[in-house]
Amino acid sequence: MRGANIVTEALASAGVKTIFSLSGNQIMPVYDACLDTGLEIVHTRHEAAAVFMADAHAQLTGTLGVCLVAAAPGAANALGPLFSARLSESPVLFLTGDSSVAQDGSGAFQELDQVALTSPLTKLSIRPKTVGELRDALVEAAKVAQSGRPGPVHVALPFDVLEAESDIAPPSADDMRFADNPIDQAAIKAISRRLAQCERPLVLFGPAMAASRTADLHARLADHLDAPVIAMESPRGLSDPALGAVAKMVADADMIVSLGKPVDFTLGFGKPAAQAAWIVVNAENAELQRARKNLGDKIVDELQAPAGPVAQALLDQPPSASNRAAWRARVTEAIRWRAGYEDTDAAGRLTPGALCAAVQRCLDRASSSVVICDGGEFGQWAQAGAQGTRRIVNGPSGAIGGGPCYALGAKMAAPDATVIALVGDGTVGFHLAEFETAVRAQTPFVVVIGNDGRWNAEHQIQLRQYGPERLVGCELSNARYDLAVVALGGHGEYVERLEDLDAALERAVTSGKVACVNVIMAGLPAPCGSGH
Repeated sequence: MRGANIVTEALASAGVKTIFSLSGNQIMPVYDACLDTGLEIVHTRHEAAAVFMADAHAQLTGTLGVCLVAAAPGAANALGPLFSARLSESPVLFLTGDSSVAQDGSGAFQELDQVALTSPLTKLSIRPKTVGELRDALVEAAKVAQSGRPGPVHVALPFDVLEAESDIAPPSADDMRFADNPIDQAAIKAISRRLAQCERPLVLFGPAMAASRTADLHARLADHLDAPVIAMESPRGLSDPALGAVAKMVADADMIVSLGKPVDFTLGFGKPAAQAAWIVVNAENAELQRARKNLGDKIVDELQAPAGPVAQALLDQPPSASNRAAWRARVTEAIRWRAGYEDTDAAGRLTPGALCAAVQRCLDRASSSVVICDGGEFGQWAQAGAQGTRRIVNGPSGAIGGGPCYALGAKMAAPDATVIALVGDGTVGFHLAEFETAVRAQTPFVVVIGNDGRWNAEHQIQLRQYGPERLVGCELSNARYDLAVVALGGHGEYVERLEDLDAALERAVTSGKVACVNVIMAGLPAPCGSGH
């Protein structure tokens, strides 16, 4: 069996059915082996898109997302989304082609130390040099990606190793299966006791524990502990408009349990919680060290363990005997708070808030839906104003441009769901060609462009910091992105009036094609979620 077949058989044993990929010289053996194993290849137009798609697929399925790209420049093109997957805590297996081991140091085509390139962005980066090492690397990578604090891993695939014949058996399903270490029950009991003694606790989940990935765990744990449970996955952290006035509640809390939530800039490095003691739980020692640096003696307890199993272990403890209904109600009200908006601005243009409300009406008609919120100023309006059955956001990295790619990966993972991505006219330009990928893959979803004719996040920064006379480099044209999508084989809608929006969205959803709804709107600053 060739090394390439070891790769595809290992992926199949791990439950993988789809690979997101852009082809290249060194990975042709893997493409060939996919025919033998029956793995589907979604062939993208850019390497970065393949990583975004694998990220979304991993988030919604809870399994390994796999992307495969060519060596050197192909791998380098994918680094931005790999950073995003790391901070979003997505179990992505990043496979790259590589020059042959036998040619190391000789100046081979696209020879590059890719492990050095990806190591700062992954939980594991490895380059096997024999078929035996390749088999072991795939097993280790799959387990590392999904265990502890989930995240991306990288395996470089030298061409001669892929082509080499071997009698080594590929990994079985049992070989690829992972299991976290047992949880320290004494530590769980100590956390439970501390929670029982406080009056205003908050439990903060990190991205891997977001509601789209953990079903009803939030609600069950909140009821069991009689404490608010909040997932944080936005780069705006305590100012995330989707969390309303949560910052006020953090300031009022007397105990915060960081359950897989990194104590970083998104929490103001812990400073807003002036009154609170902290319990910090994280699978990575580096995150515990970061918490100690930022919180100091505010930490009353810590535990190195994965957040998911710890949450389950807390559910096995006796339920809370406290009565914190009033505190929980205050937190719920604060999170639900939203800044008001008008449907149109002074010039008669529809507003981002009105656009998001129309998208929400469309989502409400679907029995199952996935909302994708890209970055930028409109992305914050989207996070505050649109909620599907499940949701994917751009994550703590603050990366922009992945919206259409996330949507394609989400639709592959949830084919029966209505998938709507909300993006700005700036971010849609990153991966416009992936609409053609969606056409080829027969994967219909809807991209709604909030088109204000500029990079509005940067525009707003310049307005605040430098003044209106010093605006530079933010304006965009009145390009017809909807017509571009039609030319690529999809469905397009162009909307300027609020009264036309609902019908346009409905036509896009029912078109049976990948669709673009290009909505001209006012460029307003995003709502701030930091307070009432």
